[in-house]
Amino acid sequence: MKTDFQFSNLLGTVYSRGNLLFTPDGTCLLSPVGNRVSIFDLVNSKSYTLPFAHRKNIARLALNPRGNLLLSVDEDGQAVLTNVPRRITLYHFSFKGAVSALAFAPSGRHFAAGVGRQIEVWHTPSTPDVADGELEFAPFVRHRVYTGHFDNVQSIEWSSDSRFFLSASRDLTARIWSLDPEEGFIPTTLGGHRQAVLGVWFSQDQETIYTVSKDGALFVWKYVLRPDAPEDADADDDNMQWRIVDRHYFMQNNAHVTCASFHAASNLLVAGFSNGIFGIYELPEFTAIQNLSISQNDIDFVSINKTGEWLAFGASKLGQLLVWEWQSESYILKQQGHFDSMNAIAYSPDSQRIITAADDGKIKVWDVNSGFCVVTFTEHMSGVTACEFAKRGNVLFTASLDGSVRAWDLIRYRNFRTFTAPSRLSFSSLAVDPSGEVICAGSIDSFDIHIWSVQTGQLLDRLSGHEGPVASLAFAPDGGTLVSGSWDKTVRLWNIFARTQTSEPLQLMSDILCVAFRPDSKQIAVTTLDGQLTFWSVSDATQQNGLDARHDVSGGRKLTDRRTAANSAGTKSFTTIRYSADGSCILAGGNSKYICLYDVQSGVLVKKFTVSVNLSLDGTQEFLNSRLLTEAGPRGLIDETGEASDLEDRRDTTLPGAQRGDAAARKVRPEIRVPAVAFSPTGRAFCAASTEGLLIYSLDTVFQFDPFDLDITVTPATTLETLAEKDYLKALVMAFRLNERNLIRRVYEAIPVSDIALVVKDMPSVYLSRLLRFVAIQADESPHLEFNLIWIEALLSKHGRWLKDNRGQLEAELRSVDKAVRRIQSELSRLADENVYRIEYLMAQPVEKKEEEERKQLNWGDEDAEGDRDEEMDDDDEDGEEEWIGLE
Repeated sequence: MKTDFQFSNLLGTVYSRGNLLFTPDGTCLLSPVGNRVSIFDLVNSKSYTLPFAHRKNIARLALNPRGNLLLSVDEDGQAVLTNVPRRITLYHFSFKGAVSALAFAPSGRHFAAGVGRQIEVWHTPSTPDVADGELEFAPFVRHRVYTGHFDNVQSIEWSSDSRFFLSASRDLTARIWSLDPEEGFIPTTLGGHRQAVLGVWFSQDQETIYTVSKDGALFVWKYVLRPDAPEDADADDDNMQWRIVDRHYFMQNNAHVTCASFHAASNLLVAGFSNGIFGIYELPEFTAIQNLSISQNDIDFVSINKTGEWLAFGASKLGQLLVWEWQSESYILKQQGHFDSMNAIAYSPDSQRIITAADDGKIKVWDVNSGFCVVTFTEHMSGVTACEFAKRGNVLFTASLDGSVRAWDLIRYRNFRTFTAPSRLSFSSLAVDPSGEVICAGSIDSFDIHIWSVQTGQLLDRLSGHEGPVASLAFAPDGGTLVSGSWDKTVRLWNIFARTQTSEPLQLMSDILCVAFRPDSKQIAVTTLDGQLTFWSVSDATQQNGLDARHDVSGGRKLTDRRTAANSAGTKSFTTIRYSADGSCILAGGNSKYICLYDVQSGVLVKKFTVSVNLSLDGTQEFLNSRLLTEAGPRGLIDETGEASDLEDRRDTTLPGAQRGDAAARKVRPEIRVPAVAFSPTGRAFCAASTEGLLIYSLDTVFQFDPFDLDITVTPATTLETLAEKDYLKALVMAFRLNERNLIRRVYEAIPVSDIALVVKDMPSVYLSRLLRFVAIQADESPHLEFNLIWIEALLSKHGRWLKDNRGQLEAELRSVDKAVRRIQSELSRLADENVYRIEYLMAQPVEKKEEEERKQLNWGDEDAEGDRDEEMDDDDEDGEEEWIGLE
């Protein structure tokens, strides 16, 4: 089994905090998700997460005008410069302070950062104004520092010519600055607001400035004559100044403005309020266009795309991300992650969807390819603790603390069956018979295992035998055996379909946390509270192997720990385990920042995955910083908000002792946890539910350049030369060696249809999996329908035996081909069904005999007849009539 899994995507959460950005073309939205950045393609309905990760949560993002450089800054002022198209980190940099505002100049040559009360302007790396031959010894060169504000800078806005910029601050003022000294220009302060200024913008002609403050005041500023200037004074700089010419106020019933954005080209101002309402206004008349409620909590940030059609809103309280098209009044994107910790995850049998269940009572279905949430089920009244698919994949079962087990139809998206016990219980574990006929659930309130019939919904039986709460259940893949693990330190094997329901107890040394069946149904894995991972044979109920996992799972020190991370191994254990698709490896996770992959046969640790390096979470750092340890304890546990100026910042909403839940309201520092892991049925990927979201690790991560069996003679030029010589097999192999997708496609499409069978027949087997995967992708993307089907037919007919023998390694490729063929079949059948009646209608139209004879004359008439018709047409033109005499 391959083990080089790489981080692929982050699902389960769409927005944490910080600002939202549209790309220059307005088709993609960049959203900060914890310490990572997710990009949502709004046109193609796909999302992906950039591979880099900050050491703290991201506070600000900025994109250069070309859209290829992304500057992201975390809470501590640590910045990362990224090439967005290639997803490569270029440079790390520190601003040595928290950054509250960030903006690139329209020219792309500079960017401004608000660091506390100061504004720093820096040169953008590799700017066009660098002379030829001049070297840059540092990517970031500071241009100038601007001082004058007395509190944190909240917003920075550049003029369209990049000569001036505006800044808004919490000190109730806005200021006008020039990039370089300008003759006759003096930095100007715009005062008059009674609360912190949130935003300041130039109008399209730069003759007007708009400022918005937190209390809902909008001031309009113009460059006019001073009031004390003489009546006959000239309109020069000595007699002119920026003055308020108009005042407007947002009326929103005790709600204050939390964010605002202005689109100069269309004069649209969008303001978000603390009660979840946003308003769209047209300036300078301040005409209200729309008011809409999108949340029950604060709207943290609003952004407008370049054309002014789409508005993006982020609300961190519930993790909401919305894109609203205000002209058609419709949602382009409406996503929300779980606002409580995830408890269980499940892959669908076709590996295309992932189910997440959380403490907020919601069940979400995520599409793996697009990264979006497809549907959300909210029928459960309490936290959902377990979820499991039926074997076919169209039915999902979930167990909840509200005392119910529910069955969901994933075709019609509805709850079609609810199972309950005679007495009210909180179900914590779940197992589904592979046939989908029987479902079992265990509870922390009762020591019995409840069994229901899926067809009738009736309770069939209650299995007694455990002397403690049932922590975990699992059915054997062949459906013959049920295994249960309990806090009474025993694992029991049940044969529930036999005439006498007997159970075989296996005694262990500690409480059982999780059990898992190997795919061949011959072995079970058990993890216990003392950190041991043991493997047992099902047939003779004996232990085959075991390992001490406490040292592997331990890592990371919490602020409240009195011991170092290395010495805290005694309290660590795995809480969730899953076998790989082929049963050779087992994946384990727990209350730690590590996920471990073990080889089952030898018990060796194959690979260790670090879930997060985010220091904003508790338990991610190995050593505590002694500088942050005070006489009163760690500084992170001390409430330092009592001196804040705003009431909402002073209010303490933390619950003492809370370790999970909403990080924004329940606990200042949430702990890093991995409550659930799951392997893809294809074995090509696995996912892990963590504090930050749903992490997906895959073997199919796209690389820009991933050579295979490469030598110095293989280049794109020699590949094209070989193709020109009509040596198609060699050219295709060379293209696969370079593994450059555009080159492979060019060679692939240049091969004649008559030679496809010969090329496929002689293709080396080492390249067959790559060719199969490439043809499946082409069948989905390219318009050459028959051409791709001929390739698929040739592959299956020429190498069918080899594909069957190596089916385990080619599961993902064969599924992709099957999916592509089924899609083509459905589209063709739908097209035929749509056109069959149209063709019948056209065929049934009567054709007059006279028209047939005339058509014959036109098609097969001799030259004399043609000449006669031409003369008649000329006569017709002279008479000015509108019909052909020859045809009447």
